[in-house]
Amino acid sequence: MKFVPLEELYTKLASGAGGGQLPPLSKEVGHFNVFRVEDLLPGPTGKSPPAFHRQEFYKISLVRGRSQVEYADKVLDIADRALWFASSRVPYRWLPQDPEQTGYFCIFTEEFLLPAKGTVALVDLPVFQPGGSPVLLVTSAEYARAEAIFEKMKQELASDYTYKYELLRAYLVELIHFGQKLQPAPAQAPTHNAAERVTSLFANLLERQFPLVTPEQTLRLRTATDFADRLAVHVNHLNKVLKETTGHTTTALIGHRVVQEAKLLLKQTTWSVSEIADSLGFTDVAHFCKFFKRHTGLAPGTMRA
Repeated sequence: MKFVPLEELYTKLASGAGGGQLPPLSKEVGHFNVFRVEDLLPGPTGKSPPAFHRQEFYKISLVRGRSQVEYADKVLDIADRALWFASSRVPYRWLPQDPEQTGYFCIFTEEFLLPAKGTVALVDLPVFQPGGSPVLLVTSAEYARAEAIFEKMKQELASDYTYKYELLRAYLVELIHFGQKLQPAPAQAPTHNAAERVTSLFANLLERQFPLVTPEQTLRLRTATDFADRLAVHVNHLNKVLKETTGHTTTALIGHRVVQEAKLLLKQTTWSVSEIADSLGFTDVAHFCKFFKRHTGLAPGTMRA
């Protein structure tokens, strides 16, 4: 499993009916484009399922038709309509279940939103978080509202308006917040006290170590002491704060995230168990296997099978 760069995506799109060219955007303003799903449907059925992707860009899809989305270690069946958000942090694949697929998707880089995102970092929005709910089943009315935004995007992208990219950013922000408002749980309020700030910094440090893309990549922060040293707090204080704010110890939170990544690597890569163990910071395979079985009840080989 590797990162899919924009150039590779466009090579695939160019082979379909709706293939296009990269818009003439400079590196300073990032990249944005929007497509209709029906113009770029996968090839005939009978081919092997598409591989899982970790993309180097963001993607928001609005789809209608029976299909299935597999993301991280979850599978969601879509009976009719869905709006879903993808980023480089969570691998996914979309599996249409019938040929009657319609909808839209847009792709963009984080740099494209920099002028519009204000003080909220794109990667910190809950709708893009690995533990969130990136796939949202929507009603016909919600689908129509999202469809209207995508149509405005397509029309504006084809216009010759001098400030069209500023307008496209506004439409994109509108779409992101539309999806955020549909999340099953309300977004957490910004942190205000010291304990919440430490918890937020810890979570950010932990998550930014992932995804692991090659066997040579290894976790630099692996223990409670590692995180406490990076945060310049005593390890006992870090444990106390995290226990109060999350209900879990530092070690438990690290272990949970490591297990999640181990499941992804076992299911979605051809890395050996030894390579996965090394990359996740275990001293030997036996230690990793014992750790994995304690958390999941399964041996790594059984999970892979």
